[in-house]
Amino acid sequence: MALTSWKVFNFFDVSEVKLPNDDDGESSSTFDSNHLHCICSGSDNIFVGSNNGHVRILSQAFKVVRTFKAHDTGPITQIKQVQGTALLATISEDLSNEPVLKVWALDKIEKKTGAPKCLSTLGINNGRKQFPISAFATLENLSQLAVGFANGAVTVIRGDLIHDRGAKQRTVFESEEPITGVEFREGPNTTLYLATTGRILTLTITGKGQGQPAKVLEDTGCGVGCMTFDHANGDIVVVRDDAIHYYGVNGRGPSFAYEGPKQLVSIFGDYVALVTPPKASAPTETSTLRRFVGSRRDDLYNTSTFALLDTDLKYIAHTETLISQVKHLFIEWGDLFLLTLDGKLFRYHEKTLQQKLEILYQRDLYVLAINFAQKAGVDTAQRNLILRKYGDYLHKKGDYDTAMQQYLKAIDNTEPSQVIRKFLDSQRINNLIEYLEELHDHDKATVDHTTLLLNCYAKLKDTVKLETFIESGTNFDLETAISMCRQGGYYDQAVFLAKKNNQHELVIDILIEDSKKYEDALDYIWRLAPEIAYPNLMKYARVLLEHCQEAATQIFIDYYTGRYRPRKDVPIPTLQEPQGGGTYNVANLTSFIPLPYRQASVNPSPGTASNQQLVGVDAADAGSAQATPEYDIPKPRTAFSSFVDHPENFITFLEACLQQENVDKTDVTDLYTALFEMYLETANTKQGEEKRKWEAKAKRLIDGKDIPIDASNVLLLSHLSNFRDGITLIREQQGLRFDIFRSYTSAKDTAGAIKALRKYGSEERQLYPAALAYFTSDPKILEEAGDELDVVLKKIDEDGLMAPLQVIQTLSTNAVATMGMVKKYLSDTIERERKEISNNRRLIESYRTETESKRKEMDDLGSKPAVFNARRCATCGRSLDLPTVHFLCKHSFHQSCLNETDKVETECPKCAAANNNIRSFRKAQEDSADSHEMFQDALQRSRDKFGTISEFFGRGVMTAPTTE
Repeated sequence: MALTSWKVFNFFDVSEVKLPNDDDGESSSTFDSNHLHCICSGSDNIFVGSNNGHVRILSQAFKVVRTFKAHDTGPITQIKQVQGTALLATISEDLSNEPVLKVWALDKIEKKTGAPKCLSTLGINNGRKQFPISAFATLENLSQLAVGFANGAVTVIRGDLIHDRGAKQRTVFESEEPITGVEFREGPNTTLYLATTGRILTLTITGKGQGQPAKVLEDTGCGVGCMTFDHANGDIVVVRDDAIHYYGVNGRGPSFAYEGPKQLVSIFGDYVALVTPPKASAPTETSTLRRFVGSRRDDLYNTSTFALLDTDLKYIAHTETLISQVKHLFIEWGDLFLLTLDGKLFRYHEKTLQQKLEILYQRDLYVLAINFAQKAGVDTAQRNLILRKYGDYLHKKGDYDTAMQQYLKAIDNTEPSQVIRKFLDSQRINNLIEYLEELHDHDKATVDHTTLLLNCYAKLKDTVKLETFIESGTNFDLETAISMCRQGGYYDQAVFLAKKNNQHELVIDILIEDSKKYEDALDYIWRLAPEIAYPNLMKYARVLLEHCQEAATQIFIDYYTGRYRPRKDVPIPTLQEPQGGGTYNVANLTSFIPLPYRQASVNPSPGTASNQQLVGVDAADAGSAQATPEYDIPKPRTAFSSFVDHPENFITFLEACLQQENVDKTDVTDLYTALFEMYLETANTKQGEEKRKWEAKAKRLIDGKDIPIDASNVLLLSHLSNFRDGITLIREQQGLRFDIFRSYTSAKDTAGAIKALRKYGSEERQLYPAALAYFTSDPKILEEAGDELDVVLKKIDEDGLMAPLQVIQTLSTNAVATMGMVKKYLSDTIERERKEISNNRRLIESYRTETESKRKEMDDLGSKPAVFNARRCATCGRSLDLPTVHFLCKHSFHQSCLNETDKVETECPKCAAANNNIRSFRKAQEDSADSHEMFQDALQRSRDKFGTISEFFGRGVMTAPTTE
């Protein structure tokens, strides 16, 4: 790549160094061309080798801090300071003698001279050939030095020069071309790079390959000062008239075209410092040596070019034209220094990173700024700032796609709203989607971002991207994503998200409210744990029963009978698929992401549809060995409201619950009551035989003893449903026979009334008077009753249920019954009354005669003497002899047979039992005289009320109490 296409910047601040004026003028004249011959830097000092063999050491203030005589003969042509140490190596040359190498310890002072201590001195061997040194290089520890001569020879010095333990010299290379540069590369092998005017070579001096001839890397050489070593990457940099070349371990590296002669090259940080000499006229025939060393004319008025290049990022950091030619380049204190032939010293201070970036921003060179910052190792925030600026620039230019790429790279430190506002235009929706997706990938998305992204998908109707986004598992707000999918009509995706995050209630809500997939919703509920399934089942019970009656009823039965088990898919073993069989056609996300409520693929292929399936509905049967999970079985009445408008399913549920064992007593009552009501409700919707069938079922529920249904509920429900059999049955069980009869009479059901009368009349005799009143209440009823009226009158008459007068009063209430209908009853009654009166009169007369006889007998006993004619003892039967005891009852006894006690009246043993009975009877009458409750009870139960009153009157109940 030609340098002419590289961007040129001014990344360096250039200032001329003002040398201090001391008393002797030594510091100010240090860089005078007449004194200075070579220069180097290191360890915070500058070291200057002069033509007279002196070495001057300058501080950071460019003040000479030390001067010492290093060599007695010849100028110091080479000088090297070992960085980080106090060691200094100098070489002086005198063409009449071999060059002399000295190593100095600057921290050790000779007491006699006050100069630094010279650690070693060595004459450099060049085969006694008097040629100047053209190149010099050392290792950092001074264990090896390489010296190149203008005659093409290279001498390598090995040894311990620091401790002066001797050193060996060997000419390792000879050539007819002058040596223009030597550089060491350390590694497993120590390699020496050689440059001549015509070639670039490498020579292994230690390690594997040592002793082998030099290897030619390139058949083109370079000038003196045009070869250097880049410590950062270990490459050798060579500049020639055509380009800048790099040489690495594997040989030649990249080259950068840069036309023009080159004078000096140096490495300053990431930059290649390059000095281009003044342009000269066409060369004349001169000696090789003259071409090599260059002209030493006075070129003070010829201009040179100095440039700092970054070959990695391919830009020119600084370039300028110098009036005077450049003599030396050196680096110290983080700056680059340039010394001209006229003795001027310029400092090149690199601008700060931010200053350089601002320069790039001003020229809209954002790509270079990004690369520049990356190479400088800036933090992420700074790098993202550059990317964001670059994105803004591209957005203004209308390059939206590339701009978005920059925003995506800077997403970690960018406020999303700044970018989103730029791409809200519908034409840029794809870019907006890309950015929003990246926000979610970096877990930086908010609820609003998720909403916006899903809206974008919906606007584009891009189902594939929506499903990919959902499937990716990217972090996003679940509630927002589901809400947006539902609003956009992407119900399957909403279900997938809810299921993936165990939002069971949300899954069911979407399936029912949005997708209307009621069977899938019910199947999903059936796969949940009992404690999760129950609230969802109750929430959507009516909807599920409306659309999935049998399955919904079954899950209710399973749950309320304790047999609920979550369903699981049971794969059936598949047959071997025929070759060439079809594959699944993935139409959308639900085709390849198994949802828990789906049993099989949406679009199975012909080759597999008949061979493979997932059995979900019968999973409970297939896994019958699976243990039933334990859960609290709810009260059955909690499910009753769910079956509104579904009586048949409700009946199935109730019957199944009643078949369960160990049902709680209160639950049994609820179940029986509800089932009885549903039987009656269903019967009312039927006709004929079907109606009688349901009524028979209802009757069986309440037939028998100890039915669990409350009688009042049965009566109420039967009344509301006009179920007379139920009312009758309950009243019968409770002994309410009169109510049963009255229910028939109130309904004017004469046949029923007659039936009830015949069934219950023997136990409830008061039904007959009621029947009499009912039969004679209406001519139609009387006609329906027929001969039953005579039966009723006969029963009333036989059992004395009503007095004849009462019968007459009842019949006379209305004009329904005629005299002819009751003629026989009246005649029989009158005849019977006459007979009873006659009998009573005879009985009264006999009682009266007996009473008079007893009364007369009592008078005779009290007023007339008694004659005792008995001759034998009534006890022993022997003849009476004195002493004898006679009683007025005409019984006589031996005194000894009576066992009488002194002063105790003796009672006739024969009459004692009868007398005791009379006394007990009398006492009982006296006691019962105060028992009014007994009298009332007897009167109430008696058929002959007057006879009962007479009886108790005779007992003295109604006798007025006597006052003592």
